[in-house]
Amino acid sequence: MATEAPTALSRRHLSYDQFEEAFEREAQLEERRRAELRRRAANRSKARRIDRAERSGKVRFSVLAVALTATTVVVVIVMFEMLAWIVGG
Repeated sequence: MATEAPTALSRRHLSYDQFEEAFEREAQLEERRRAELRRRAANRSKARRIDRAERSGKVRFSVLAVALTATTVVVVIVMFEMLAWIVGG
């Protein structure tokens, strides 16, 4: 019976050590997984921000092009009206 007690104790100690190692491995894996999730979320956020900026830039460019075209048309019309008024007297 004296020989069984140290064996059971060492078995329990070994089991505890194995449990502790497994826990540490799981904790490391979980930390890596969380870091990967944070990195992916940051990348998605950056991609959304870039996409939003591109869309906003396209809209601004379109408004600018329309404004320039409208300005050109108005200036040409006014110029010819003034020329007709001056020449027609």
